[in-house]
Amino acid sequence: MRWYIQTLTRYAVFSGRASRAEYWMFTLVNLMVMIGVAFIEAALRDLLGLDTDSSLVFYLYVLAVLLPTLGVSVRRLHDADRSGWWMLLGLGPVLGALALVVFFVMDGTPGPNRFGPEPKG
Repeated sequence: MRWYIQTLTRYAVFSGRASRAEYWMFTLVNLMVMIGVAFIEAALRDLLGLDTDSSLVFYLYVLAVLLPTLGVSVRRLHDADRSGWWMLLGLGPVLGALALVVFFVMDGTPGPNRFGPEPKG
């Protein structure tokens, strides 16, 4: 939870580096929150008998965490000594997203790099 809160407080920071732990813990908690919001919203729709399939609260949450997600992703790429522009690979079909996942899983460069000091300390 600490990583999630830390990433949200640095919501528009695209400089520096993010460790694998920071990125993946934020991603895990974010995914759990998204599933929880979708589940609660669906349960409320059923309880209230609404026929709509719109998920307004879910989409508002996704919009609210868009900048923090982009920020931590760019910082994670910086840790692997890659520019944030590599995020554009995600616009491609399956191979682009797969390449990004590989970059996010890779260990960062040891010691300082052009994006700042090593986030592990």
